[in-house]
Amino acid sequence: MIVAVALFELHIPHAQSLKDKRHVVKSLRDRIRSRFEVAANEVGLQDVHQRARLAIALIADRNDSADSLLDTIQRFVETNSDGMLSGWTSEKLDFDEDASLT
Repeated sequence: MIVAVALFELHIPHAQSLKDKRHVVKSLRDRIRSRFEVAANEVGLQDVHQRARLAIALIADRNDSADSLLDTIQRFVETNSDGMLSGWTSEKLDFDEDASLT
């Protein structure tokens, strides 16, 4: 089992207020949740008008499945947001299926 977490940083040049920013972030977050069935939320830079940090968490059965889904989400963020993707990073944890639970 693979647990993956990704952080996406957005630049929202037209945002003149936190309300403008929240509109962009909420819309993108809701579309990501709905389309990919992953957990998504804003996790940083809440007081900055033109920047946002969005975290995505997912579980996959295989490493290549997690990589593929992360790449698909990254392309979605690039093409379906009123902001510009300025960077992203991800981490994966691989839980051995043979590990015993205590």
